[in-house]
Amino acid sequence: MTSVVTSRALDAYVASTRVPRAHTRATSTTSLAGPTHRRSSARARGMRPSTTRRCRASTTEASRPGARDDAGDLVRTRARCRAVTNALVFSCMGAAYGTAKSGVGIASMGVMRPELVMKSILPVVFSGILGIYGLIIAVVISSGINPKSYTLFQGYAHLGSGLACGLSGLSAGMCIGIVGDAGVRANAQQPKLFVGLVLILIFAEALALYGMIVGIILSSSASGAA
Repeated sequence: MTSVVTSRALDAYVASTRVPRAHTRATSTTSLAGPTHRRSSARARGMRPSTTRRCRASTTEASRPGARDDAGDLVRTRARCRAVTNALVFSCMGAAYGTAKSGVGIASMGVMRPELVMKSILPVVFSGILGIYGLIIAVVISSGINPKSYTLFQGYAHLGSGLACGLSGLSAGMCIGIVGDAGVRANAQQPKLFVGLVLILIFAEALALYGMIVGIILSSSASGAA
């Protein structure tokens, strides 16, 4: 008898605490309505929810006072650093190639005609001058600049100056190396070719000189705009 009464009391307690299924479904639907709506609106615009969060974060970062000024300073600083790097590195690459290429020819020629080694050293001298051109432009760009008043025009003018000098020096170095290698070998067999070899090297060197002149003009125009 006692067990029957206890079981009935337990059933009554469970029935009183049980939540209707309709109420449970309504509650779950209500709790998920907000995120689902936001996801559907984000998909309707063609973006993922994570993309919208990143967009909001970037918009907030861009609206921060001074953010545009910091980005502009970074772009100008990069342009200036690249200008100095391009002028020096490309010119030195041309000088290195010209020295190595012509040096191989001089060494091969010196085995049979050692008395012509000092006379045939001219391509190496012309190649070494190319590195000096790049060094001059790099020093001109990196000196005499006020970082507080450095504009975007100055940055790109210096970038063009460095590229003009560096790439001209690289092309001139390739020309000097190839001509010097073949020229010193031919000069060992026919000494009358020496004058023609010197003229070819002079005109090849003039290519790098043109680039340095244009680089100086661009650097001067950038300094005048300060």
